[in-house]
Amino acid sequence: MRFQVRAIDRAAGVTSLTLDAASPEAAADLVRRQGLAVLGVRTAREGGWKGWVPGGSGAFPLGLFTQELLTLLESGLSVVEAMETLREKEVRPERQQLFGQLVEALYQGNSLSQALGQFPAAFPALYVATVQASERTGNLSEALGRYVVYQGQVDAVRRKMISASIYPTLLIVVGGLVIAVLLGYVVPRFARIFEDLGRDLPYLSRLLLEWGKLVADHTVPLLVGSGILLGGLAYGLLRAETRRWAGDRLMRIPAIGSRMRIYQLARFYRTLGMLLRGGIPIMAALDMTAGLLQSGLRGELDKAARKIREGQAISLAMDEFGLTTPVSSRMLRVGERTGQMGEMMERIARFYDDEIARWVDWFIRLFEPVLMMIIGIAIGGIVVLMYFPIFELAGSIH
Repeated sequence: MRFQVRAIDRAAGVTSLTLDAASPEAAADLVRRQGLAVLGVRTAREGGWKGWVPGGSGAFPLGLFTQELLTLLESGLSVVEAMETLREKEVRPERQQLFGQLVEALYQGNSLSQALGQFPAAFPALYVATVQASERTGNLSEALGRYVVYQGQVDAVRRKMISASIYPTLLIVVGGLVIAVLLGYVVPRFARIFEDLGRDLPYLSRLLLEWGKLVADHTVPLLVGSGILLGGLAYGLLRAETRRWAGDRLMRIPAIGSRMRIYQLARFYRTLGMLLRGGIPIMAALDMTAGLLQSGLRGELDKAARKIREGQAISLAMDEFGLTTPVSSRMLRVGERTGQMGEMMERIARFYDDEIARWVDWFIRLFEPVLMMIIGIAIGGIVVLMYFPIFELAGSIH
């Protein structure tokens, strides 16, 4: 059977090989014998890379694993001893099996990066590449520490974005539930009361009461339809293709797209800076970080990478294809003059993070009161339209 193997070449970076083998494991073994670190294997007809993480229940805690491994190595244990210690303390069977296979690979003479590369579902390509680069210099603890700092910065930005969205989300959910209860339960009962009122009502009140009668007469079909609609929306949001499509559309909105662009560039420069500081060549680092960008920016990065490969300066190539801002462009030029591109890219990421934080704070301060006003007007409007026939009836009595 013919397989495609994705691997890391020390000279060329991430590469793809096509070969014949009896199984995915045999194909990976053939590539490892060539001195490459295997990232994944697929057949010619498969669409996704296979990971060999045993079990597969839950995501592998890469950050915790890195911190624990770093602590053990700094305590004087060898890599094999540290991995055996992690296996002994682990209580989940699938992770015990994973650590056991890592230990077995190390005993067979594989380097740590080669062993980790056999499990791409647990250890992403940039993590494997960081470890591989540290093996050339013998600074594994420093590389792991750098990755811990990197992951902490990424998690901090993610937590900040999530915490900023919690209150607006609660407002939307609670307000939506109140409106749903009014339209689905209260209004239909008022519609039955005023069904025989026989008086001319305002147009909006008649529409609201007609809706109430519709809900009362077709309750089950409407509930089933609403359930199907919500299920379809939830399923769509869980699909990566849908999220990419939504992201591409949001990128086209000027006010939102510019901020999304800054957020993606922050992730891109932070990851690229970490890889460069770890000794990864610029072209291999660009290949590994391309997946962090939306499709539009990814195409621009490909063009910039071709310019860099041809010998153009990184700052000029990034600036030419819209992958910088005026400030970051100047910082890249400074990094080129001082020879500290990795550190400068991490500073660019921190600058972008501060800019995003200021914008998010401003947006939330504006969005929350506007959202509360919209929800209040919607609920108040429904209540007023619902009680308007009563006011009409009370006025007619006098």
